Amino acid sequence: MQTSLVVTIIADDKPGIVERIAEHVLAAGANWEESRMARLEGKFAGLLRVTVNREAADTLAGRLTALEQDGMTVVVARAAGSAPAALRALRLELVGDDRPGIVRDISRVLARQGVNIDELETDLESAPMSGEPLFRARAHLRVPSSVPLETLRRQLEELAGELMVDLALDDVE
Repeated sequence: MQTSLVVTIIADDKPGIVERIAEHVLAAGANWEESRMARLEGKFAGLLRVTVNREAADTLAGRLTALEQDGMTVVVARAAGSAPAALRALRLELVGDDRPGIVRDISRVLARQGVNIDELETDLESAPMSGEPLFRARAHLRVPSSVPLETLRRQLEELAGELMVDLALDDVE
């Protein structure tokens, strides 16, 4: 019987971190299923999900947490399972002048409607003409079937007007 482990790792960025993690995953006979990894301000930040035989899960978790001896911060958790299929998948894209509170304001509207954020990616870039900071966000959402799409869209568009950002909400194909 297989189980999934979700692993987060933060460390000073340097070559070989992913290789070390992958070596432990392979040595346990586990399969690397999905991951998100990035370099942020000189730090390596990684999130991954692996599947492994239940009997080997504790051994793999121990080997991964032993990486803390090398200055890494490691958290290993057993996966809770997949989301119910009755949820609608949507993609949210937002772009506008940067200011504090954008993520909080958008996530507040989503949470009030019972919308789950499956993935969120944000970036700051320079605006083409002015060079001012431009905030960009991309999110994959899971919306309960009880929430009318037009209601959610209207609430988000009202907020986008207040924040002075462009927002798009589309079905994931």
